[in-house]
Amino acid sequence: MTTAAHDREVFDHIAPRYDVVSRVMTLGRGDRWRQASARAADLHAGASALDACTGTGDLALMLADRVTPLGEVMGVDHSPEMIARARMKGQATGRHCSFHVGDCTDLAFPDDRFDAATASGGLRGMDDPAAAIAEMARVVRPGGRVVLLEITPPERLRGIHARVLRMATPAVGGLLGGDARAFRHLAETVADVPPPERVAALMAHAGIGDIRWQRLAGGMATLHAGVVTG
Repeated sequence: MTTAAHDREVFDHIAPRYDVVSRVMTLGRGDRWRQASARAADLHAGASALDACTGTGDLALMLADRVTPLGEVMGVDHSPEMIARARMKGQATGRHCSFHVGDCTDLAFPDDRFDAATASGGLRGMDDPAAAIAEMARVVRPGGRVVLLEITPPERLRGIHARVLRMATPAVGGLLGGDARAFRHLAETVADVPPPERVAALMAHAGIGDIRWQRLAGGMATLHAGVVTG
């Protein structure tokens, strides 16, 4: 089984409990970080946005608030079960947002389709993060923004942080009735996130300029944003 297929199977399996475990992994700060990502996308009413690797759709729904019903937000993820939960959230909140199963390294959209593209937690564990970033840049119009948010090892207490994630994430997932091994794999992917300088280099190679990044909560997450140069 390829890494991508294995990850899809893992995320399908953990989807019903993903949101609770995500709050543990982010110490309850995930929504705050996603709001910062939504602001960085610099969208207005009537704009269009893509949320790649959308998971259960939280960031996509925040983008929908910004573009209003006059705009358009599409969320894409390789896990059908995650997309199913994202659709349920969208229907429950009445936000104008559509969700689709798809490969974020080979997006089924034309060039320059969106005003912005975002991804939250999408790079870790991915076979080819460079291809995903290049695809996000391709589908965003020149002058539009690409925003990447990742949970990352903090600058201080890096080893302790990794051990806590490896212990707490599967423990909570197991208590909720999930497969502890699947949640352990999720925690371990944090170590696979490229360092900020590498992510910025991948963005630059994809034709993204004015790249800036900031570490959030002492480095527990890192937010990158840049502008597609065309």
